[in-house]
Amino acid sequence: MIRVLLVDDQRLVRAGFKSILDSEDDITVVAEAADGHESLEAAHEHQPDVVLMDIRMPGMDGLTATRHLLEDPALTGLKVVILTTFDLDEEVYGALRAGASGFLVKDTEPEELIHGVRVVARGDALLAPSITRRLISEFAGRVARPGPSPVLNRLTEREREVMSLVAAGLSNNEIAKELVLSPATAKTHVSRIMTKVDVRDRAQLVVLAYESGMVTPRWLTP
Repeated sequence: MIRVLLVDDQRLVRAGFKSILDSEDDITVVAEAADGHESLEAAHEHQPDVVLMDIRMPGMDGLTATRHLLEDPALTGLKVVILTTFDLDEEVYGALRAGASGFLVKDTEPEELIHGVRVVARGDALLAPSITRRLISEFAGRVARPGPSPVLNRLTEREREVMSLVAAGLSNNEIAKELVLSPATAKTHVSRIMTKVDVRDRAQLVVLAYESGMVTPRWLTP
């Protein structure tokens, strides 16, 4: 059973999401919170697997709360999905940098919401929608960077190649096909890369690829 914590300052939004999620046999909403402070308390009390976090709330906002949750050693394994009204939101990008596993716009279809919770709960990043890659591409190029990140020196040439394909939005199966590997080998490469560069999931890996200059955002390409 996937345990979900809903965090949004609008009660109607929480009620709608709860109704959708609780209708599934493998998902249950264990708690709700109206702001960031409440989310921290609820996360400790109810130990959810996934937090659906509104990015803009009074008091402690979603970005700050996400950072606190993901830095808390007592909440290891917790996944955060950001809820937002706007797809190209710099604060959402900040949350991805902080370790959020992806984001959903609030008017998403019920099927996409359910799918997103399941994807993140099993340990994958919610990167399938092209909108996520567009968000990262939009804001990553604005981050000042002196040069390639030193952590990339830990990677082999093959691992760099795999990381570039992850940043391009390819799934493990697509990477396997592109590089003529087995899907299991592609998955192993991705896991090793995340361990070597010390990131939580594919979302952070994609952010690192852009910010290090390994991949150039399209809007910066001549």
